[in-house]
Amino acid sequence: MGSTAAPTTVAQKRNVRTAAASGFFGTTLEYYDFLIYGTAAALFFGKVFFPDPSLGTLLALGTFGVAYVARPFGAVMWGHLGDKFGRKKVLLAILLTMGVATFLVGCIPGYASIGAASPVLLVVLRIVQGLSAGGEQTGSALIAFEHAPDRRRAFYTSWTQSGSQFGNFVASVVFLPLTVLLPKEAMLAWGWRIPFWLSALIIALTFVLRRKLAEPEVGKRPGQDAATATVPLVEVFRDHWRAVLRVVVGGLCISPAGLVYVFGLSYGTNVIGLSRSPMLVLVAGSALGMGITIPFFAILSDRIGRKPVFLIGLIGCMALIPVWLGAVHAGNWTVIFLAGFALMDIFLAMPTAIILATFLEMFPSHLRFSGTAVGFMLGIVLTGLLPAIAQSFVQGDPGNWGPVALLFAGLLAAAGIALLAGPETYRVPTRALGLGRAAAPADRENMKKSGVS
Repeated sequence: MGSTAAPTTVAQKRNVRTAAASGFFGTTLEYYDFLIYGTAAALFFGKVFFPDPSLGTLLALGTFGVAYVARPFGAVMWGHLGDKFGRKKVLLAILLTMGVATFLVGCIPGYASIGAASPVLLVVLRIVQGLSAGGEQTGSALIAFEHAPDRRRAFYTSWTQSGSQFGNFVASVVFLPLTVLLPKEAMLAWGWRIPFWLSALIIALTFVLRRKLAEPEVGKRPGQDAATATVPLVEVFRDHWRAVLRVVVGGLCISPAGLVYVFGLSYGTNVIGLSRSPMLVLVAGSALGMGITIPFFAILSDRIGRKPVFLIGLIGCMALIPVWLGAVHAGNWTVIFLAGFALMDIFLAMPTAIILATFLEMFPSHLRFSGTAVGFMLGIVLTGLLPAIAQSFVQGDPGNWGPVALLFAGLLAAAGIALLAGPETYRVPTRALGLGRAAAPADRENMKKSGVS
């Protein structure tokens, strides 16, 4: 007996580490793909894919937003497949779908070569990217979550969130050496395609990692076979709609990222007139810093609970947002950098580190992919609208940043209330999550100690 226990333990540890690594690189690819598309759309796509350069950039940026519309539909599709047929195969399909779409964007001939078919192909591939993104972040976190030991779920799940920040960082710097080394004509002709082709390296690495994964031992309700269950999404909204609502509203906790990365960059450079380079350094440095600090806050939540870490992070964000906005308005670079890095790499990193583990803990295993993916993607769509709303507040008056601070404070307060309305689940065994009174007696005792009824 003793000779078989050790290999099993070693295999379990290897599985969870591989799952965490695949989640890290999978979301690195997702966010890298999304942001290099945005950069290329702003700088090159208007001239490459559209006949009228004066309208081309606007139309190209419009194709960027198409993916956000597609994400919730992707969440429904991949969540359904993942809950009915298993995690591993679905994650491999998501990865290949996303990777092939991104690589092919770099292969589309320009408008001068194939005419109107060029922007049509661009939009189609962008929709495919959005559909894939609807399942990648939740799915990669989920497989790490279900392989992780009960008391280390947040830590292993958090590597997915670290990967998203690393993807932001790489995407923010990948065009810099190309623009330095290549003349403008070469960048417009073929240089912009290189970052899209480079994504193949991340795809290959992540594919190898996911092929090595074992399917997690997913618990089922007594007497139910997940593969023959009814439509998971129907059951999610029928029996767990409160949890879905908490995920949607709780997901607003990541809204300060849009404040700094999108609104702040535009407000500081286009409205206030600050130099673009230092603002880009702040964006890239914040993304890299968050990728490093996120796992440490996840470890903290595994020890003291999700709610304390979440709420401290929200309160810190609410306090620093007006400080940072005021510094941007005043052009005070010292405070811009100090407050910006503290806001992003400490206080925003705290809720970001634990939201996926927290959301996944709200659902039983046979509905976990669908419930979390749909709720989380709806929340992301809402946060994606916020930079434009904030911009409308200050367009007529650069000093009118106060309402922007109040808007984000209100959203963060709503996210905090949503999380407080749910139970503290960090001590609940993974097999008992979402089962309530259907859990085994020993699990119910642990749930009672954690305040879960």
